[in-house]
Amino acid sequence: MSASWFPAGTMSVVNTDETPAVPLIEAIETARELLRSTTLPLATASAPQQRENASRAVAQLDDYVLPRVRSLDAPLLAVVGGSTGAGKSTLVNALVGHPVTRSGAIRPTTRRPLLIHHPADAGAFTTQRVLPRLARVHGTVAESPAARDAPGAGADGPVEDTGSLVLLADRNIPEGLAILDAPDVDSISDDNRALAAQLLSAADLWLFVTTANRYADAVPWQLLRNAAGRDITVAVVLDRVQAASAGEIEQDLRRMLDEEGLGSAPIFAVEESPLNETGMLPPAVVEPLRHWLEGLGADAHARSEIAARTLGGAVRELADTTERTAEAVAAQQHLEEHLRREVTTSFDEALRAVVDSTRDGTLLRGEVLARWQDFVGTGEFFRSLEAGIGRMRDRMSAFFTGRPAPEVRVEEAIETGLQAVIVENTARAAEATERRWRDEPSGQVLLAGRDAAALPADYAEQVAESIRAWQSDVMLMIQQEGAGKRSRARAMSLGVNALAVILMIAVFSTTGGLTGLEVGIAGGSGVVGMKLLEAVFGEDAVRRMSEQARSNLETRIRALLDARAKVFLDTIDELGEHPSAEQLHAAAELVRAESEAL
Repeated sequence: MSASWFPAGTMSVVNTDETPAVPLIEAIETARELLRSTTLPLATASAPQQRENASRAVAQLDDYVLPRVRSLDAPLLAVVGGSTGAGKSTLVNALVGHPVTRSGAIRPTTRRPLLIHHPADAGAFTTQRVLPRLARVHGTVAESPAARDAPGAGADGPVEDTGSLVLLADRNIPEGLAILDAPDVDSISDDNRALAAQLLSAADLWLFVTTANRYADAVPWQLLRNAAGRDITVAVVLDRVQAASAGEIEQDLRRMLDEEGLGSAPIFAVEESPLNETGMLPPAVVEPLRHWLEGLGADAHARSEIAARTLGGAVRELADTTERTAEAVAAQQHLEEHLRREVTTSFDEALRAVVDSTRDGTLLRGEVLARWQDFVGTGEFFRSLEAGIGRMRDRMSAFFTGRPAPEVRVEEAIETGLQAVIVENTARAAEATERRWRDEPSGQVLLAGRDAAALPADYAEQVAESIRAWQSDVMLMIQQEGAGKRSRARAMSLGVNALAVILMIAVFSTTGGLTGLEVGIAGGSGVVGMKLLEAVFGEDAVRRMSEQARSNLETRIRALLDARAKVFLDTIDELGEHPSAEQLHAAAELVRAESEAL
């Protein structure tokens, strides 16, 4: 059979000047780098399969696509693949004309793939041009199969070695064509199955071997369907066929190939024949296949047609894989944004709750209210403060009794009350975030082994330190404002601590959350306190100080909550940077555009 079976209209890329299409190479390399960098770490439905697809695409780019597009006129690589026991190794020996590869009843027989090429084509395979991850081991024609597979390659104890490629130069192989004997596609060895898939992905041409008994098996047909979808050139070898049934079986196989889009694939029937003393088939039974391969070797145009067709299919598949990866990344980005929103929603709610408590008078209940009452007394305090009498009386009383000054006790009560509100709402936000995340499979993965909702043992003290720092800022503000000539005397007579406490209470006492007597005590006293501050510093200065004090406080509260939110956000950030869906979409479009020349 000649090579004239190629379908009309097959793409032709005959690169006579050996100059590759640089824009296409650059587009492919860009897609490769993006696929390699895409990890899809979140637990979305498509992530596992798409990670595998992207990994396979990168491997095929390295093993086949980039080497082929850089050297369109390099020798064709025909990979002999098929099911266990199909007779691949025996067929390869018959095509070469003498034993070069191991065959036998013990499975798997192919431990290291064997690539046989004409000596003139050695340069195309001895380098890492194709299948760069496989180390090269050089064989000789005289080397026995047992020696090639040593050590430990006997039937009693095979050694799996799928990390190297045995190269064998043989003049019985036509120039321009190499044959690679691959492991079984349904091998009992996981490594062998993976290697078989890798080698088939690196092929320009599949010589797919099956038998009269197994040609309808599911595993090989799934591979053949994939080949049809990728436009890979396939020739089918129907091995071990009885002469009487060969025509009927071949007709049924042709029907199945037609249904799967492989109607143009040639079929070579190899009749069941006894092997000679060296395990060789009679030369005549493989003569049609040998003649077809020799025809390919002699026909540069036919080889270019095959290379172009298979390469074009692989590049189109690359674009499709990149596009599907972009869709998977978009789903990841959407989920990542959703998880981040869950964090910000919970902690924003907590911030609003804390800030509201500082605005509506809630903090002036309980201990703060009691200490404030102690501080303001029955109202005589503000009248006595104007003359400086009250301040001196309180200081003297505190000195002799060992008790803190009334304003200090107010500060402490504010610290304790505000601390409790912040800690409570922080814990609530962390628990809400964890609960929302655990409702998502990806959130569960991110939280695995973590107790992200637990607050640090010293968190309450961190909050207290932040509140004390804010109180110090308020006192510093009073000091700086009281340094002016007009306000210095009054500020000194009233005392920095007293004025700072009055400002703090004024910030908290809008009375939105107080009722009854509380309004009169806290709210009313706060208004009086504001009037006193305005008398000392002026209305504009007090307004400015109040706004600054509130802004400072809310900034500190936000910082405390942000620090706890960061515990969750960091688990997302730890996933690292990866290509965006937009970058992958653009890369897919570029590959498609540049591949139109194929």
